[in-house]
Amino acid sequence: MARHAAALDSSVFPHVIDAMPDTTSSQRPALLALLATVLIWAYSWIVMKLALRYCGPFDFAALRYVFGALLLFAMLALMRQSLRPPPLLLTAAIGLCQTAAFQGLEQWALIGGGAGHVALLAYTMPFWAVLLAWLMLRERPHRRHWLGLMLAAAGLLCIVEPWHGLGGGWSTLLAIGGGAAWAAGTVLSKRMFQRHAPSPLNLTAWQMLAGALVLCLTAWLVPQRAIDWSWTFIGVLGYSAVLASSVAWLLWLIVLQRLPTAVASLSSLGVPLVSVLLAWAILRERPSVMEGVGMVLVMGGLLAVSGARLRPEPPRSR
Repeated sequence: MARHAAALDSSVFPHVIDAMPDTTSSQRPALLALLATVLIWAYSWIVMKLALRYCGPFDFAALRYVFGALLLFAMLALMRQSLRPPPLLLTAAIGLCQTAAFQGLEQWALIGGGAGHVALLAYTMPFWAVLLAWLMLRERPHRRHWLGLMLAAAGLLCIVEPWHGLGGGWSTLLAIGGGAAWAAGTVLSKRMFQRHAPSPLNLTAWQMLAGALVLCLTAWLVPQRAIDWSWTFIGVLGYSAVLASSVAWLLWLIVLQRLPTAVASLSSLGVPLVSVLLAWAILRERPSVMEGVGMVLVMGGLLAVSGARLRPEPPRSR
């Protein structure tokens, strides 16, 4: 899913980008890959909401990431990359945060929350990543980070609207908790790249497998409705496992390889925005005025935290 996109700015997850070869030619295929990635990940939130008509949240999350992990291992074999796992303890911690906790909490949040609403709250991950990187990696936030955090806090206040009570507060808390878990996985991933430098695809495959095993255990322990193995459900599962969890990640590697970091970071803002618009058009989830104001503030905060510059920097003297 989109859990990698928002994290990949140069201040939060630089070693993923450093691991890629610098290829500046042929940017048109990369731009097409970028557009496809944003659309696949944005629509996946609609698919995740629809899946709950046929399956319990934890069953769906477990099935999705079991198949997704297997496909990533197949990609590793086809690309002739190493299948040797990174250090297992840290990999398991990343999988627990970035796959099990993130996907489990977000899928759970979708039971009572709208797809666009949950997607937007999940994409508050960069704000929590800034704070966790400060605490865990001693990376002091810059002024733009504090500006982003203040905008995000104001935006979340508008979206939650606590002055009207917290009737849907549980879904909101689950969605925000999922974003925070994703952020923790991102910071742990950075530590992994600093210490051991695995390939991004190798680490993703192994952490996804670890998270999928935790989700399988959760699905086994938590009572849920029986799975309706209809063709619609199989299509929904196929979209999530093949496109959103595997193919989109491969496209994202192309984006990172061939486009500037600022473009990649800024493009991640399109996922929650497109998700909200798709949920409005397909699921009739029309945001209120205050939610719209909150979305604008959160998107502004994401823009500030991403560090993407709209104007090119002047050339430095050698």
